[in-house]
Amino acid sequence: MTIKPLILLPDPVLRQPSATVERVDDDLRRLADDMLETMYDAPGIGLAAVQVGIPRRLLVIDVAGEEEGRRPQVFINPEVVATSDERSIYEEGCLSIPDYYAEVERPARVTVRHLDRDGKEQTVEAEGLLATCLQHEIDHLNGVLFIDHISKLKRDMVVKKFTKLARQRA
Repeated sequence: MTIKPLILLPDPVLRQPSATVERVDDDLRRLADDMLETMYDAPGIGLAAVQVGIPRRLLVIDVAGEEEGRRPQVFINPEVVATSDERSIYEEGCLSIPDYYAEVERPARVTVRHLDRDGKEQTVEAEGLLATCLQHEIDHLNGVLFIDHISKLKRDMVVKKFTKLARQRA
């Protein structure tokens, strides 16, 4: 497995909607494994393919606590098919926006239809951290970042900070 470099804000790739995965094959499974390795190394609990520069509808998640051991999940072409009216607020962060966190309000429960590693259709009903993580990562696939859910003032400050950092790295 290979740890892939993360794409950071303000890279425009992060705003690209991701293309549908046409077939589940060994190359895609290898990419999912590399993404899991990258996510664990970062460390994080979710990663969309676009965050490693591959705008395809693939994401990986592992919300298991350290004491539970790893429980990786792979979602191919995930789609939110239902949300609850009830809302919840979590402090979110993002591997593409390192060391920045903000409270984001989202539906408390979601139903997500997707393909698994074997290309079989699955449906997951999620709540709590998994629901938040799924919505966060599916947003990535649609070119949306968690900072789009905070005030314009805060978002503009974050974008300005990361744009300045990117210039310093160049």
